[in-house]
Amino acid sequence: LQLQASGGGLVQAGGSLTLSCVASGSVPRINVAGWYRQAPGKQRELVATLTIYGRWSTKYADSAKGRFTISSDNAENTVYLQMNSLKPEDTAVYYCNANIPLMSDLTRTYDYWGQGTQVTVSS
Repeated sequence: LQLQASGGGLVQAGGSLTLSCVASGSVPRINVAGWYRQAPGKQRELVATLTIYGRWSTKYADSAKGRFTISSDNAENTVYLQMNSLKPEDTAVYYCNANIPLMSDLTRTYDYWGQGTQVTVSS
């Protein structure tokens, strides 16, 4: 099982990007997914999370509220991060994370990380 993040790139301030994170392999479902980012010289920080299994809910960092939207296509085991009104301070490597149960035992879950995708916002 692996997570593959994509969709990063170079965009001007005020522009938009949509990141995708696909879980492939033996994936019965995604319980919880999240996007994190790490700028140079800074710690990795939470951007947004999405609880898919159970009580559906979202959570956003203050910096993402009103500009970013996390969503999923459960049939495709894919999680998205739509980013609008991008700012130079959004420049970072973005990582996806997913909590996924074992196909053989849905009560046992593991956290997986994608490889990261670079987002650069120019001023």
